[in-house]
Amino acid sequence: MRLDKFLKVSRLIKRRTIANEACDAGRVSVNGKTAKAGTGVKAGDIIEIGFGTRNVRVEVLDVVETVRKEEAKELFKYL
Repeated sequence: MRLDKFLKVSRLIKRRTIANEACDAGRVSVNGKTAKAGTGVKAGDIIEIGFGTRNVRVEVLDVVETVRKEEAKELFKYL
C-alpha cells in the first residue's frame, strides 16, 4: 500500500492530501529513510512523522484497504 494512503487509513494523518504534502516536505521517513508518498508500506515497517516540534514514531502492524474508525488504532503501535 502507498504510504500516503496508509497514513490516511490508519488515521495518523486525517487527509490524504495532507499526507502527500508531509511526504513532499520530507517530514515522513520509513525505516530511517526519507519517504515519498508512493513508497510501499508493509507490516513491520517503522514510520516516523515530524509534526512541528514533535516526532511520532510507529510500527506498522497490519495493512488493509479500509477500516472503521474504532479499529484504525490496531493498524500500528506507538514506539
